[in-house]
Formats: sequence, C-alpha cells, structure tokens
Amino acid sequence: MSSSPKIDDALREAIISAPDVILDDSDVMQALIAANEKAMGGNIVDLRGIAMERLETRLDRLEDTHRSVIAAAYENLAGTNQIHRAILQMLDPVEFETFLRNLGGEVADILRVDAVKLVLESVQNDNDPAVQRLGDVLTVAEPGFIDDYLSQGRGGMVRQVTLRALQDGSEALYGTKAGWIRSEACLKLDFGAGRLPGLLVMGAEDPHMFGPQQGTDLLTFFTGVLERSMRRWLS
Repeated sequence: MSSSPKIDDALREAIISAPDVILDDSDVMQALIAANEKAMGGNIVDLRGIAMERLETRLDRLEDTHRSVIAAAYENLAGTNQIHRAILQMLDPVEFETFLRNLGGEVADILRVDAVKLVLESVQNDNDPAVQRLGDVLTVAEPGFIDDYLSQGRGGMVRQVTLRALQDGSEALYGTKAGWIRSEACLKLDFGAGRLPGLLVMGAEDPHMFGPQQGTDLLTFFTGVLERSMRRWLS
C-alpha cells in the first residue's frame, strides 16, 4: 500500500474537469515541477526541466524587451507631441518682438528648458535699442562666433543640432543663469544665401536633459521650422 496521501476526490475531479487552470497557474506548475524533481532524486538529470528553465528565462527576456519597446514608443510619441505643441506656439505671434519673447517664454516652458537664447551674427554691434529690449532672449555676435562656439574652438565641421553636457553654461549667452546650466541643445540656423547664420541655444539645469547619445530627429524638424519662420521675419 502506498504511503502517499490520497488526493481529495472533489479536488481530483476539479483538476480533471479543468486541467487548463493548473497549466495556466505558473506558481502551481513550479510547485509540481519541484515536487517531481524531488521525487526523481539528485542523481537523475531532468533534461525536460532544464529545457523549461531555459524557456522561462527566454520568456522573461522577451517580456522585458517588450516592455522596453512599448516604453520607448510612448516616449517618442510624447516627444513628438511636445515638439508639435512648441511649434504651434512659436507660429502664433504676428510681430517679430512678440515672436522672440515667445521663444523665451511659452515655447521654453513647453520644451521644459530653463533658458533660451537666440544668437544672430552681425557686423554691427548690439547697441540697437530693439536688441537691448530683447536682451534676455536675443544677442548679437561677431561673424564666426557660432561655429567657434559649437566646435568649442577646435574648428572643423559642425552639426545642425548639437546636444551636450556642460560644466558651466556660457555667461555670454546665459547671463546670470550660466552657473546653473548643465546641458544644452544648440540649433544652428541657416537663413539663406547671403545671410549670416543664427543659433538657438536651449539650456537645462538637468545634466541628462541633453546628451550626444540622444536622437536629434525631432529637434532637426524644429530647427527647420524655426529657420523658415526667421527667414520670413528677416525678409
């Protein structure tokens, strides 16, 4: 006579009538596999058990990848919506001065950056009253300043969009906020043939807000819209 306890008849009938309930319960299946391995003893290699463990490990990795893909998709969608809202806000003003103030106000708030500065290269100085009125968002620099700033004095080709971390922001651009800026996005602006370039810098206190490992597709699109808007104002 077997010394193993006999399973309750009602429980036995329930299992036989609905075996899928057992198969779908991972905790119950793990307990059954563990009991089976214990009954087999330590000297027997259970190839089926090893295979199941490997399948479970692969399934866990697939689930992690699936979650990561979904999270990245939601992040991309949120970033796209953010850029779209910033562009719509940027296109609202009908006067140039309002347009520039808007860049440092509502547009900066939508993009969640702590400072925005538009740099225009010019052979003239920045003593123009309009430039002085907009000093918190607009500055005039000598020709060559933008490429030198983007390359950090090393020369060579510069990208349309540059994302980087900073030890300290440029005081010439960020003013009193320079000591708080830890990362920035630099958007080089092409205003067309015969015109000197421009630069929009967006600074953030968060050192991880902008970095060279991040994609630039959305900011490249934003740069293209800003260039076209500026060409309309400059004409």
